[in-house]
Amino acid sequence: MPIFLRDASSFDLPTITAIYRESVLNGVASYEIVPPEQSEMAARFSAITGQNYPYIAAIDEDGSLLGYAYASAFRTRPAYRWMVEDSIYLGPEARGRGVGRLLLAELIRRCTDLGFRQMVAVIGGAHPASIALHRALGFEETGRLRATGYKHGRWLDTMIMQRALGEGAATDPDASTYPGTLFKA
Repeated sequence: MPIFLRDASSFDLPTITAIYRESVLNGVASYEIVPPEQSEMAARFSAITGQNYPYIAAIDEDGSLLGYAYASAFRTRPAYRWMVEDSIYLGPEARGRGVGRLLLAELIRRCTDLGFRQMVAVIGGAHPASIALHRALGFEETGRLRATGYKHGRWLDTMIMQRALGEGAATDPDASTYPGTLFKA
């Protein structure tokens, strides 16, 4: 079945909210316990897209939203502006079908094109499928935080993985262009 990628829009927020809700209630990718309402998801969407970070939707041939991915600030201190954190959420019907791989590959491409130099994955629950996905797309493990979350009656580890984008640390970035203009001191 063909899968299409496009920019997510505010029209996608009901489905994005539903996908995230299912993940919060049943998964370990998010350490939230209570799923946010659509108004909160809209505020988060606006904050991310308002700073020109990519926010991507995966759509099937019938136009149904299967999942979404976005990049956002890892930290908002000015020295971190060259690094993004990726987030990927899939509806249950999309898992194991390569949708996550398509979303992450596109997110990497877009963030590289924007001038970011590093991407970090903060993998809640140290979920093996998420670790394997990131490893397959060039991420390396940089740390494991043990027992960082307690959800679904058990302690969860958090895996940190990282991947260089573009020239990585080989050259100095241009602070006068995006993302150098983010979070000015």
